[in-house]
Amino acid sequence: MEQFRQIGKVLGSLKALMVFQNDIRVNQRQCCLLFDIFNLTFQGIAEELKQNLRFEEKHIKWKALEHPLRELHRVFKEGEAYVQQCMDNKDWLAKVICLSQNTDCMEFHIHNLLSCIPVVIEAIETAGEISGCDQDEILKKRVVLSKKYEREWMDPKIFRWNFGKQYLVSQDICKRLDKVWKEDRRLLLETIKENRSSGSGSLAKQEQRLMELLLKNLDHNKPSDGWKLFPSSILVGSKDYQVKRRLGSGSQFKEVQWLGESFVLRNFFGEIEPAIPEISLLSSLAHPNILQFLCGFSDEEKKESFLVMELMNKDLISCIKELCGPRRKVPFSLPIAVDLMLQIARGMEYLHSQKIYHGDLNPYNVLVRPRNSLDGYLHAKISGFGLSSITNSTPRTSSNQNEAPFIWYAPEVLLEQEQPQPGTTSSSKYTEKADIYSFGMICFELLTGKVPFEDGHLQGDKMSRNIRAGERPLFPFHLPKYLTNLTKKCWHTDPTQRPSFSSIGRILRYIKRFLVLNPDHSHPDPPLPLVDYCDIEAWFSKKFAAEGNPNPAPVSQIPFEMFSFRVMEKERINLNFKDRSSESGSDSNSVCGDENAALMDDDSLCFLSGTPKGRALRPPHMTQCGRCLRMNSESHIVVMSPSRRRTSGHASDSELA
Repeated sequence: MEQFRQIGKVLGSLKALMVFQNDIRVNQRQCCLLFDIFNLTFQGIAEELKQNLRFEEKHIKWKALEHPLRELHRVFKEGEAYVQQCMDNKDWLAKVICLSQNTDCMEFHIHNLLSCIPVVIEAIETAGEISGCDQDEILKKRVVLSKKYEREWMDPKIFRWNFGKQYLVSQDICKRLDKVWKEDRRLLLETIKENRSSGSGSLAKQEQRLMELLLKNLDHNKPSDGWKLFPSSILVGSKDYQVKRRLGSGSQFKEVQWLGESFVLRNFFGEIEPAIPEISLLSSLAHPNILQFLCGFSDEEKKESFLVMELMNKDLISCIKELCGPRRKVPFSLPIAVDLMLQIARGMEYLHSQKIYHGDLNPYNVLVRPRNSLDGYLHAKISGFGLSSITNSTPRTSSNQNEAPFIWYAPEVLLEQEQPQPGTTSSSKYTEKADIYSFGMICFELLTGKVPFEDGHLQGDKMSRNIRAGERPLFPFHLPKYLTNLTKKCWHTDPTQRPSFSSIGRILRYIKRFLVLNPDHSHPDPPLPLVDYCDIEAWFSKKFAAEGNPNPAPVSQIPFEMFSFRVMEKERINLNFKDRSSESGSDSNSVCGDENAALMDDDSLCFLSGTPKGRALRPPHMTQCGRCLRMNSESHIVVMSPSRRRTSGHASDSELA
């Protein structure tokens, strides 16, 4: 209940801010949409609570809601900070440069909200199954809930029609999601034109020319004779332009102060014309997990050019080294590590949708900064792609710059480097599947805090050969298999066996859901999923993934994707239970045999509905089959009444250990 109250406080703060919504000069429509969705979220959650739970049981049976509501509270706080940023009219030109291109509202805040809503609803339903004392009422709730998660609703249109309001993907919201970004750009163009005409006498010459640059970059509908850099005097001639420090060992990247904001400036010499098409493409990219190229300037006489980019705190490798120490062996908790993996996967999914393949994805090229939360979550952005005509594309601030680059390269890339064909370039480096292999290596470092192969068993010339032969880093035993198995699929030797980033994103969103619903994941014997999420994704992508569509699915599809995963998860759990029951027969030592079936109590019914109470998915009267752990297959489950527990015929977890 306390977490729900905290969410209400954030919403109240937003209501106070939105009294002055007409004064928002950057991304006004997006802020209004975000506020409206937050308001609908609060109302919807309140209605779910009233329908499913009893207030007098809040200290007893609401515990399952604590972590999902805490996750939702973080989403609200980050959304509130975004609205405050857009409302701040100080240094307005800098705000326009920073915020006019980004898609954070839809692709970050609303994405996180729509990923969280199904988890909160499921947690309320789980708590609702045990709410009250009337057993008939409890059984009726379970029957109604079982009817909700059925295949008949697994059609995007039917799902939206039946559950659109509950999951915040109604037709009205989806229409607004599709058009608010374009509306904000139109409004911003009008505002800039008004400022130019009304303040022509008071504006400095640099500001007038900068507004011309912004108009040119924002007005994509205006015919143009090609993308051009503006004179560097607009930048370096500005009164408040100041170089604060150099980034990395070279002098190509600098942190500068300009227009009251801090930016990263990339400075290089030479002919700029060959790089114009690439710079134009990079400037058009817009995703919250991609480093933004904001604007560019050049001095034709000096043959000197400047690219202005957003400032991040550090690269991922530096962050991991700072967090790992003698007392802390892993840099991130599982929820934060999975969140970072999802952000990187989403950024790469967007790049691939634009037919941009990174070719050098590694922790040096993943930049991070703290988010507006106090629990260690980070915002990740991918850099180091594009501008192949200019060398040294990424500033490395880490001390270990001589790290062997091929530890991040896929086997097919190493093979092409080892045995180059005459007249060819390293084309394998720039492919979707090669990037996915590199992503798998980053996942290993996020989960373990270790650089791949740093233990020294693969060094020198042998490393490349052994990687091509199938050698991979070794995971610690304690890491959960639902994460290590996904990582191993990403670095599979056969590129065709590696999943796409769209598939990886769906799996990681569902893993995030599992971690939120099972907060004791740091326990020595943590709960484990009862099905393989990769198997569910294989079924989903075969049935629903758009064939030949290069664009990522819109965020409005997220609730449907998570709902479909839930339906298939429940079906698989029930099917596995029935199969094992039929296989066991009347054997007294069987798993889920007839005697056990006769002894099942309410907790067992919770399991059969796919929503166990207590420790989610692993209540005390269910133990994992040790034989299946050794076989690396789906786990058998022993179902026993707490009053008459009996031992499985297979080895228990403790016996296996």
